[in-house]
Amino acid sequence: MSIIVGYIPTREGRAALRKASSEARLRSTKLVVVNSHRGGRDFDAVEAQRFEDALAQVQRDLDDAGIEHEVRALVRGNEPAEDLVAVAEESDADVIVIGLRRRTPIGKLILGSNAQRILLEATCPVLAVKADDDDE
Repeated sequence: MSIIVGYIPTREGRAALRKASSEARLRSTKLVVVNSHRGGRDFDAVEAQRFEDALAQVQRDLDDAGIEHEVRALVRGNEPAEDLVAVAEESDADVIVIGLRRRTPIGKLILGSNAQRILLEATCPVLAVKADDDDE
């Protein structure tokens, strides 16, 4: 059993990671951090290095916190939702934790496409977390 968290170095990603870490500690289970990118020409060397540095920091923080974990950086051409659902299935996940952006009143009518796919396709519960104002 494990907890899967979708992580990118944003306010929402940090909020999801914080909640997933708390849940992993509470449940005494493994945390699998998944960073997924489609790749391609929009994902240049500078962006790749930024994400690699952020994931190295996540690794150090989880090591320091004593949380059993695995960090997966996936650039396989899939949508992040596909990667998260696949990792959750292969890991027999207890829950997937994702971060959600705050939206305008009209934007609230439409959930982000990755979040919506995860909610609809995951075979385990999904915990959606909003970033706090202090998550800058």
